[in-house]
Amino acid sequence: MHIIEIENLKKNFGEITAVDGISLNVLKGEMFGLVGPDGAGKTTTIKILCGLLNPNDGNVKLLGKDLSRNVAEIQKKIGYLSQKFSLYGDLTVDENIEFIAEIHNVSGFEQRRDELLEFTRLKPFRNRLADKLSGGMKQKLALACALIHRPEIIFLDEPTTGVDPVSRRDFWKILSNLQKEGITIFMTTPYLDEAERCNRVALMNKGKIIAFDTPQDIKQSIDLEVVEIVCQPIRTAYRLLKNFPEYDVQIFGDRINVLVNNFENDFVKIKSVLESGNVKITDYRKVTPSLENVFIHLIK
Repeated sequence: MHIIEIENLKKNFGEITAVDGISLNVLKGEMFGLVGPDGAGKTTTIKILCGLLNPNDGNVKLLGKDLSRNVAEIQKKIGYLSQKFSLYGDLTVDENIEFIAEIHNVSGFEQRRDELLEFTRLKPFRNRLADKLSGGMKQKLALACALIHRPEIIFLDEPTTGVDPVSRRDFWKILSNLQKEGITIFMTTPYLDEAERCNRVALMNKGKIIAFDTPQDIKQSIDLEVVEIVCQPIRTAYRLLKNFPEYDVQIFGDRINVLVNNFENDFVKIKSVLESGNVKITDYRKVTPSLENVFIHLIK
């Protein structure tokens, strides 16, 4: 069952096209990732799905109902965690959850609040002011507030941006447990390693969807192999290989990834090019294409 259906969605801000005719669907109970760089149109899309922005064109259905005709009813059944922490810094953890519960007319919320505090490991900090929480704790509090009314769909806009690695790992454990409870998760992220955890993803760039499938199928779709090369000087290697249009060259820290048709045949030429330019190869191997490899390849 498709719990979210988007057809030819468009949104303009003056002459700027933020969302350019995208179509996709999300299955009930799925963890879905909308992935792309800043400015791709992710936040605009998620705000439209939450009924916070009106599109210029296109159709959106949530929970089987037309969003434009049933905004108030649908909003009661969804949760939203915005990109920016938007709760009240001068209220405690408990008070923030209580306030949001009252907005949603949730009666007898105390047991649910205790469950969420236990779930997010915030129970020892329930009397701490929100302003005094770390970045990771603030995101957990925002998530607890978004879940207090037991939504069927939770929308998360870049929930782990600016969060430390330990808190990010905890956050993903929480999301995994939410999915086990049957909650549909729709999240945006600029992190392609996070997208690997989703059931399906849509890669978005400049307002358009450029790939939409499971992470595994997207990685296989380009039908290329990746040569990972550790070498010095790396910038020289990059410039040399960029002269060959048949190779897609990508640089990641201290190594270069080259997308090729055939590892055995192409590496012979690559090695010759680098050695002729006085580049020393210290290690190389054939690796499985990552989502990052595919995304960079597609936007080129």
